[in-house]
Amino acid sequence: MRYLTFIFTMLASPVIAQDLTYSDYATDACLQSDRPFLDCVGLSALQCMQDTPGGFSTYGESGCLDAELQFWDRLLNVNYKQRMAVSKQNDAANEGFGPSQAQALKQMQRAWIPFRDAKCDFERSQWGGGTGGGPATLNCLMYATAEQAVLLGESWGD
Repeated sequence: MRYLTFIFTMLASPVIAQDLTYSDYATDACLQSDRPFLDCVGLSALQCMQDTPGGFSTYGESGCLDAELQFWDRLLNVNYKQRMAVSKQNDAANEGFGPSQAQALKQMQRAWIPFRDAKCDFERSQWGGGTGGGPATLNCLMYATAEQAVLLGESWGD
């Protein structure tokens, strides 16, 4: 039975993904405002669910949440690269004085990834194998990635 559910999911998901009405606009506009960034997480996914026929189905929610997760993942990667460049410059300016910022940043990010995954696996486990586990996992990944993206983008006394 589990195998049939997997096949149905694999067949049904691409249809929904192609029909999604998704835009990063709601999240991006919120980030440009004075609102706390956590208020911005999920806005584009919610708009997608509202604008997509069947958007509040398990497949619709999953597709919309995944689309916004990709937004945050792109921001995380941009912020990480910028933070790494600054860290390397700081290391060069402070050579021999204190630990390497670039190495510490790399270690932090490498440690964060399995933590995020374990955190969201735990979230999924709360659903006992039910269909809500997929959207719950994506929602967890979206929030965790957003938090890390913003953390990496913050100014730390540059």
